[in-house]
Amino acid sequence: MSVVPAGALPAGVLTAEEAAPPRPAALGPRARLWPSLAAVYRAQLSRARVARIPLLFVATFQSVGIMILMRGVVDGGGEARAVVAGSSVLVVAFVALNLLAQYFGQLRASGGLDHYATLPVPPAAVVLGAAGAYASFTVPGTVVTAVFGCVLYGLPLAHLWILAAVIPLAGAALAGLGAALGLLAPRPELATLLGQLGMSAALLLGVLPPERMPEIVRLARDLLPSTYGVEAFARTFAPHPDWAHVLADLAVCGVVGVISLAVATWAYRRAAVR
Repeated sequence: MSVVPAGALPAGVLTAEEAAPPRPAALGPRARLWPSLAAVYRAQLSRARVARIPLLFVATFQSVGIMILMRGVVDGGGEARAVVAGSSVLVVAFVALNLLAQYFGQLRASGGLDHYATLPVPPAAVVLGAAGAYASFTVPGTVVTAVFGCVLYGLPLAHLWILAAVIPLAGAALAGLGAALGLLAPRPELATLLGQLGMSAALLLGVLPPERMPEIVRLARDLLPSTYGVEAFARTFAPHPDWAHVLADLAVCGVVGVISLAVATWAYRRAAVR
């Protein structure tokens, strides 16, 4: 079979290769979750470092001031444990819940979600990376608040290592809630309001001793994710901590954290497609 050269063909007649439609360029593989999560975390950490550090000082001073004020009312015992534990976790609530709700509310209003939607990263990496970065800022403030509270109320410092579990678990639960509030709020002003209300609930229901609360308020306290982090931390101040209850409270924090972060991921997908 003879092959006809292309130059011998009549004008307007194309070879098979020229007539075939161009093949689309192959897309690269979608980024995996953990490398994407690490990249988003580092980017958020460096971006928020300058803007959020002053607010972290505010959160720490706020919690320390609350403990000093409560010192005139609470003498010691279980009430002192509740005040110190609640004030420490309040730092987590201020950053992970309040500030993250404001951040995602502003991000949605300014069209910043469109930027993340164009990146080949899973939605969970965006939510988890931002939540992890904001929760990381709570570590120094929470530790300082806990140490100051222990010295102020004469509580033991032996079991402060439990903060290594309380901070990430309570931070995950509160950060997921804050991200969901910011992404679901129709306006950034409403996201700010919801974040402030959430932090106020963490203040009133977490810092005040539960023994002095009405029964209906105690029921509302059980619905707040940070309550279980407060309870786990407060139990470690006892002379003989009930570690089974401590682990149970931390487990509840972890389950609520997984659920709240899953809801925040769904809210991110919902907001990004609009």
